[in-house]
Amino acid sequence: MHLFTRIYEFAASAGAFEGYVYHREDLDMKAMVNWVGNLKAAHALLPQEALAEIQPAIDRTLGRAIQSLILRLGEGHSMVDSVRSMTRGRLPASPDDFQKEKAFKKSRQKEERDMKSEERSN
Repeated sequence: MHLFTRIYEFAASAGAFEGYVYHREDLDMKAMVNWVGNLKAAHALLPQEALAEIQPAIDRTLGRAIQSLILRLGEGHSMVDSVRSMTRGRLPASPDDFQKEKAFKKSRQKEERDMKSEERSN
């Protein structure tokens, strides 16, 4: 499998997991054990060079998931520890911590400003 495909599949699954656990009360622990096991296997297949580039984004996405899990399961729960094993850096302070701007969002905002500037010029 091509590296880009592995990165995409890991990221898509991590993002879906974050969304699944976000402020959720009725967590399906059996499904989550399987899901996190698959995430860990996919994470382990990513080369260190790729992880060096994407680990901060992983820390943010899984960090928000960890914060959601802590609210529901508690700090010392094995599920929290399992997800935390894929993180390396500083984690978001809450499940709602979206401080980092995404590159595509910055680009879109610049395009919108440029378009407005052009409209005013005409």
